[in-house]
Amino acid sequence: MRKILLFVIGVIIILAASVGAYFIIESNTKEKPEVSKVVKTVFVDTIKNSTVPVIIPANGNLLAKNRLELYSEVQGVFENSASDFKAGETYRKGQLLIRINSNEYYASVQSAKSELYNLITSLMPDLRLDYPNAFPVWNTYLQNFDMNKSVAALPESSDEKVNYFITGRGVQSAYYNVKNLEQRLSKYRIYAPYNGILTESLVNKGTLVRPGQKLGEFIDTSVYELELAIGSTYSDLLSIGEKVKLNTLNKQSNYTGVVSRINGRIDQATQTVTVFVEVEGDNLKEGMYLEAQLEAEEIPNAIKISRTLLVDQSKVFVLRDSVLDIIDVKPIYFSSKDVIIKGVPDDAVILSRSIPGAYAGMLVKVNEESVNTTQSNETAQ
Repeated sequence: MRKILLFVIGVIIILAASVGAYFIIESNTKEKPEVSKVVKTVFVDTIKNSTVPVIIPANGNLLAKNRLELYSEVQGVFENSASDFKAGETYRKGQLLIRINSNEYYASVQSAKSELYNLITSLMPDLRLDYPNAFPVWNTYLQNFDMNKSVAALPESSDEKVNYFITGRGVQSAYYNVKNLEQRLSKYRIYAPYNGILTESLVNKGTLVRPGQKLGEFIDTSVYELELAIGSTYSDLLSIGEKVKLNTLNKQSNYTGVVSRINGRIDQATQTVTVFVEVEGDNLKEGMYLEAQLEAEEIPNAIKISRTLLVDQSKVFVLRDSVLDIIDVKPIYFSSKDVIIKGVPDDAVILSRSIPGAYAGMLVKVNEESVNTTQSNETAQ
């Protein structure tokens, strides 16, 4: 009897424990909240295909188109200049850049002129007697002979005997000797060939200048050239005379240049062609860094979008009844930020901003601001 009671009590305790454990477990079970489905908001744009120009970005530094490196061909002391011969000094066309002392050489030129004058004078009695027809011409030449001016050209004669006589007496040889000396005398003075500025000065007044010595550098500040390296793929699309938009790095100053020259050789290392753009402007300076936008080609029936909107390099997302879909497109030209594509039909609605985790069949809602912006753009067009 005792064993039966203990068994019954044990069974009752086990059942009570099981029931208690069940209620404890049930009381700790938390109900799972219902997950609300999140619909992402997207920005869209309605497509209108048009002719899109291919813009090739390039950059470079300005160089003066007209540049004069000043070298001395003679020896002497640097005497003076129309202005202080210092970097930054401006000169007008025809002003004296450099004068080198030429007193000694000038004396030798005058001596040669005097010898020529005396030589012609000694011929006059013979010309009067033997060639009376040539005498008046040579007499007039002597009367107009000025020691302080450049020697005039010798009189010409159709009579061969007169020419032989003049040549045989050494007149022509003496004349060309004087012209040679006069030509070298002119090298003691260097004049500005155009309005410009001195960008480099290597000598001071009183300095002894030697032949072959560089004296400085003079540039024309009215016209500059921008040297650009363009990929050989687009070199045949550029033409001389084509206008180019230029701007500074801070985008505050804009200029318009013209393609003036295109190099006919491709750089083997970089596979680029050098293009020179001529530009004018009051605020331009040599060495200034400019960015250029070259219009190389126009692509019809295309659009330009951000490269971030391109999926797998050949697809884009479109919106159809609040559901994303994906279509194939044909990329034409890639720039650093944008891509020109074909294959998107007119009036198609595409994403204007990329969405992380987007996929075909994703339910989205359109941002009203982007719709209004698109409509206003269409109205303006």
